Amino acid sequence: MSEKMQALRAAMAQNSMDLAALGPGPNMHWLLGFHPHADERPCMLMVGPEKEAFLMPALNAEGSRESTNIAFFEWDDADGPADALEKTLAHVGAKDARNVVIDETMRADFALSVLDALPGAKHHFTDTTVGPLRMKKSEAEFAELKMNAGIADKAMQAAFNAIRPGMRELEVADIIGKVFDDHGAKPLFRIVGTGRNGAFPHHHTGDTVIREGDAIVIDIGAQKGDFSSDITRMVVVGESPEGYDDVHAVVEAAVQAALDASRPGARARDVDQAARDVITAAGYGPYFVHRTGHGMGIEPHEPPWVTSTSETILEAGMVYSIEPGIYLPDRFGLRLEDIVFLREDGPEILSELPRDAFRAG
Repeated sequence: MSEKMQALRAAMAQNSMDLAALGPGPNMHWLLGFHPHADERPCMLMVGPEKEAFLMPALNAEGSRESTNIAFFEWDDADGPADALEKTLAHVGAKDARNVVIDETMRADFALSVLDALPGAKHHFTDTTVGPLRMKKSEAEFAELKMNAGIADKAMQAAFNAIRPGMRELEVADIIGKVFDDHGAKPLFRIVGTGRNGAFPHHHTGDTVIREGDAIVIDIGAQKGDFSSDITRMVVVGESPEGYDDVHAVVEAAVQAALDASRPGARARDVDQAARDVITAAGYGPYFVHRTGHGMGIEPHEPPWVTSTSETILEAGMVYSIEPGIYLPDRFGLRLEDIVFLREDGPEILSELPRDAFRAG
């Protein structure tokens, strides 16, 4: 039995859970290192107190068998999944389950089929079991995250070196994408927001022309292996827009405050508050319109959520972003983002790039 499966069963026992039902997706991938093809055919991993098994569409069985020796209870389109589901539950010792963990990321019809088969069972989500386990990364996982951060640094530096007045946002995004491709990383997002476009935190990169005096938000990420990267830096073309340097200093101070608040035992909301207090004190509170950060791992966005309401207690091994921003409509936006790995003595930043604005043009 793998260490992750042992940890899941320990969490189930601690929380009095009789069954965990996981669909093809990030939770299953975290646990097993793969997941079968996800489509409309019910496919689930059932984990009981001592045994585990797959409810497996026959069409997916041969390909999935290459990745696991876990028992399969197969069904085909002619017969449907009901009988195979009953046998799967019996095999893992969960026919009389009363507390069931349902993977909130799987299809609703999959989840309801499990609950229909267990009348009287109370459902819970993965924040009781898999979720807390996923939030803490191992040293091997840290190494993969660090490698991805290094690739993103190279892509960001390539953008810095290429930007000139007259280029379009999409041209910059293409340069970033080529670096990711050259390093075997799958691009996930490439936000390039120049001038007033930067005031939209999730701007859709387009044909806007970069001009002298623009401030440019560049937020990029790509995946190599099971993990990914996420970083935001700023570029200023020529002279800074009016007020830019002062706003940059405020956002940098907010990053530093959040880093200082990031300690094992602190609440995630304390990190958000530390960043928010700096921006509010400088008079820009209404222009910081999103949370301070999010966790990162198998998914680019996952717990812990660094929000004003999050009661999550930070622990060594957690990985999350710190990304305060100020967005001034019709002027510019400014966001600085780093991913940190929380150590016993505080946060370790994965990127090697400084947060100073790069001067282009």
